[in-house]
Amino acid sequence: MTNWTLAARAAKMNPSVIREILKVTEKPGIISLAGGLPSPKTFPIQEFAQACASVLAHDGQSALQYAASEGYPALREAVASWLPWDVDPAQVLITTGSQQGLDLVAKVLADTGSRVLVETPTYLGALQAFTPMEPHIVSVASDDQGPLVEDFVAQAGSGADAARFMYLLPNFQNPTGRTMSEERRAALSAKAAELGIPLVEDNPYGDLWFDQPPPAPLTARNPEGCIYLGSFSKVLAPGLRLGYVVAPKAIYPKLLQAKQAADLHTPSFNQRIVAEVLKDGFLARHVPTIRALYKHQRDAMLAALEREMAGLGVQWNSPAGGMFLWVRLPEGMNAIELLPKAVERNVAFVPGAAFYADHGDPRTLRLSFVTASAAQIDTGIAALAATIRQAL
Repeated sequence: MTNWTLAARAAKMNPSVIREILKVTEKPGIISLAGGLPSPKTFPIQEFAQACASVLAHDGQSALQYAASEGYPALREAVASWLPWDVDPAQVLITTGSQQGLDLVAKVLADTGSRVLVETPTYLGALQAFTPMEPHIVSVASDDQGPLVEDFVAQAGSGADAARFMYLLPNFQNPTGRTMSEERRAALSAKAAELGIPLVEDNPYGDLWFDQPPPAPLTARNPEGCIYLGSFSKVLAPGLRLGYVVAPKAIYPKLLQAKQAADLHTPSFNQRIVAEVLKDGFLARHVPTIRALYKHQRDAMLAALEREMAGLGVQWNSPAGGMFLWVRLPEGMNAIELLPKAVERNVAFVPGAAFYADHGDPRTLRLSFVTASAAQIDTGIAALAATIRQAL
């Protein structure tokens, strides 16, 4: 019998809680408020069909060939021009989804036992990307405006134990939907620069604002002290698996080497298709239609929560963009224990405890408002309220 001996790091890997929950939601009749998927109604299928035909007709051989690890030059230039600060295309690395960017950052910056700071709560996929490098992940206390600067200082460490970086999702955060205020961004950016601690800014949702754009990115305030991650998954389509990293020239070569070792390059055909779609300012026309749809569905969920949760002691926020809102159940209630009871009533959500690096809040849960219709949201929130009422 073959003896497979797992690496110690592999033993610490766990299946995604969200992916396991999504399996439950595949049951017929389930209204899923759990997933982090963008609405397929937003996918520009006709534009992609035209772009595929154009790329194959005019540059098919190159599009199907191996390519440079840095990414397709025209796409790197498009990314640099889209971002709201002065970016050299030579600092742009195209990645296979922004999730790969997290993996590359961890490989390049984290060692076993090294201190890595995250928000409270934080993106579960980031925790999964960092964990194989076996860092010491430390939560920084946060409120509805983002991480608390005083706790950032308290958790930053010093000397050999100084934090390698802090990972942040400032805009319409996954899971909470919160947005860092201008004052908090300015203070945190200044303090990180003072302490010499790099910031890793993840911004997959930043273009999905509803009424006004969020404040300037952290990276725009200190480009040499930040790594910026972006994605085409939420503004075009996630099946492309296309993201990007913008990094200071001091660290870019190491990220590139890690990328080369991981997968040589992101599929060149996908890169050229996206570059073709982006021509003539397509995103400036397309993204407002996504914002309008998501705002309508957020409003439907907020109205349903106001109507159905009255008197139950449930708390929730009102995100200014993105895909998620954050709910806190009444005292003594546990979202993990509530989930199977909710599924019995044909509605699913994501328990919030999985999004904490430590000391998860069992009363929290995440709701997504982008893939369910307004009618489904009404039905799902009513079912969730009935589940909570029965559990009280």
